[in-house]
Amino acid sequence: MRGRFAPRLAAVAASTSIVLAAAGMAAASTPGGDVRLSNDSPAASGYVSDYTLVTGTPYTDPALAECSRSRGRQNEPSVAVNPRDTRVIVGSSNDYCAVYDDGEDADGAPIASGPIWLGYYRSTDSGASFTSSLVPGYPGDTSPYAARAQIRTASSGDPVLAWDKHGRLFAGSESSDDPAGTKKTFGDVWVATYENPAGEDGDTLRDGLEFKRSVIVARGVSAPFLLGKFQDKTAIEADRTNSECEGNVYFANSRFVGNGGSNIYFYRSTDHGRSFSHGTLLTTNVNDVQDPDIAVTANGHVYVTINATLHKGNRTFDAVLYARSTDCGATFEPTKVLTTYVGYNAQDMADPQPTPASPPDDELEAEVEQGTARDCGDFDAACESGYTFFRHTSSPRSTADQLSDPSDETVYVVLNMTIPGTEVPTGTTFGSIEPGTGSQSGAYFLTLDGATGDVSAATRLDPIASGHQLWPDISADGGVLHVLWWDSRNDACYSPTRPISNCADRTMTPGLDVYATSSSDGGATWAASTRVSDVTTMPNYEQFGGRTVPFGGDYLWITSLGQFSFGTWTDWRNTVAGEDQREAEADDGDDGADVLQCRDVRPDGSHTGDLCPRDGGLDQDIYGDLTP
Repeated sequence: MRGRFAPRLAAVAASTSIVLAAAGMAAASTPGGDVRLSNDSPAASGYVSDYTLVTGTPYTDPALAECSRSRGRQNEPSVAVNPRDTRVIVGSSNDYCAVYDDGEDADGAPIASGPIWLGYYRSTDSGASFTSSLVPGYPGDTSPYAARAQIRTASSGDPVLAWDKHGRLFAGSESSDDPAGTKKTFGDVWVATYENPAGEDGDTLRDGLEFKRSVIVARGVSAPFLLGKFQDKTAIEADRTNSECEGNVYFANSRFVGNGGSNIYFYRSTDHGRSFSHGTLLTTNVNDVQDPDIAVTANGHVYVTINATLHKGNRTFDAVLYARSTDCGATFEPTKVLTTYVGYNAQDMADPQPTPASPPDDELEAEVEQGTARDCGDFDAACESGYTFFRHTSSPRSTADQLSDPSDETVYVVLNMTIPGTEVPTGTTFGSIEPGTGSQSGAYFLTLDGATGDVSAATRLDPIASGHQLWPDISADGGVLHVLWWDSRNDACYSPTRPISNCADRTMTPGLDVYATSSSDGGATWAASTRVSDVTTMPNYEQFGGRTVPFGGDYLWITSLGQFSFGTWTDWRNTVAGEDQREAEADDGDDGADVLQCRDVRPDGSHTGDLCPRDGGLDQDIYGDLTP
């Protein structure tokens, strides 16, 4: 749930005040033990159909069975706490747990042809434990709820979540791939709706439980290789205010086109997710934009923040833009610049090498890049520096407190960017400003007064001397701001000249944690940051692109209601390291990045696919915890 701080809770409706008091919000949250949301392991609780969660009637299928044993990959988590009952928390992610549900090839290697889909992870004990499921409508879903999914794609990702104040949960997604197996990419975006099976007056512990529908918000063009119109980079919010806009659901995404360029489109639903308006173009004067986020102020005004690359003459610079609507999202004022900044964008020079002959054993093969690369690994994904690292860039997130006084129209923004003065030559082709120039990344906070257009200076949330801060997210509903981010202060090999968890000799070390902080005065002051994650993990395991390149996703997520807050992140603590048998005769310079895999050598010298993908080499998970 997204929101923002305001000092005057007296203006909140009496019914909302009662809910806050009943939820036990007198004391601030303190981090507890980390909790696993994605229980895709025989040692955990496995996955269960939403149909079974609602009705109690047993149902399973090959996808759910595979998800209960796969020890697969999950990333890009989202999470949202029920504003009617903080015992109910729902999370989601890109969930790869079912990709090996389609038998074995002639060598006995499991075939990677199952769906990548949205996870649905539900807690009814304030995040102490989660039941894992999938959003209905995935390929192979034959449950009675499958027909409620009016979508046309084989894979889905970029999950985003929002609650209204009537027990409804909305889950947004980008989606692609043709279930028939053709090269059509579709590139749609859709929104699913979950409701209380007994309606708004039902037990609030069952809010957001029953999958009711999913509808396509915008369609892409069925062109191969992402050539055509492709919808991506999603955002969602619901209006929980006491304004005339209450109950509206808002969605935004980036629209990419095959000939280059992108734009941001906005949609609204005035019938609780049953249908959405045609897209409103928000970016008419720029075409290199993505990462929208939506904030709704207590008076019902809608703000969309946008990450942009602007071009002026021979200069190119990073900026955060924003668009404002004062009529419940029906129309928007022209987009304006909120701030400019120097980004932190991990990059290197691609140096693709031949991949040893073997069948595809990954549903997502690496994209062979020339020139600048955003992530680096082995073979086709190799880079000149010899480092291995996951993709990470600067990206703004925004929020507003829907429970504040309607006269307060503040929007809160966080982003990570290069800390001025930390620029340094790296001595290699790796960089964060450009190849060969590195820097330190810090998490920053700033405010926009929507009524006046005034923007505060960006300030660092936690000015640590050593370590990078990535993917900050912010939330508030009920008077307190909460922020969390990835943090590498515990990286023993930290240097602004190297990627996270990379030592100078190209070996790997655990280097990534989650930290969080909070503010009770609108961001004027912040509490000392707290380490939320219990385990420092190593994020550069080569689990994607046929076991050649790492990927951690493009965001973390935090949700809150007053003092109560809960955060989620991608985590590698359960990944089993190993050796890539294809590198037996190669000089592998990224010791510690390879994951467990089992490959036999055929008589012709080629290798089989991975014979043991369920043994932990792909075990990337979503974890969460209470946050300050």
